Amino acid sequence: MNATFSLNPSLEADSVPVTTLSLCDVRLMMDASYPWLILVPRLPDAIEIIDLDPETRHQLIDEIAQVSHALRESTGAEKMNVAALGNQVAQLHIHVIARFRNDPAWPGPVWGAADRKAYGPDERDRLIDLLVGRLG
Repeated sequence: MNATFSLNPSLEADSVPVTTLSLCDVRLMMDASYPWLILVPRLPDAIEIIDLDPETRHQLIDEIAQVSHALRESTGAEKMNVAALGNQVAQLHIHVIARFRNDPAWPGPVWGAADRKAYGPDERDRLIDLLVGRLG
């Protein structure tokens, strides 16, 4: 019996959909302090990048680069942070975070650095529209 893909409930609760690429769903984390996307490969039971076959791993890296470019172009970020931690949510997901010298966590990691800042609906929708326009 083949397993089917389903999004981890924590990832779903903490983010909203942006778009779908060939391999990954792209989602916006709900923290306006940092323009922050996650890529979630639609692969049942995927946990580690190293567990992917070479072709799928290559596709994932291409999509990380595509999303990184779109986020940098949309925000003017000074630095892009890319991470696949999975310590709290085992489902394979990759964080792509736009960083700025004046963000609340600079130069450290974003996790736990500041309370989440909610997006206003217009601000969130404007960013999603920019990203979708650049991601196609």
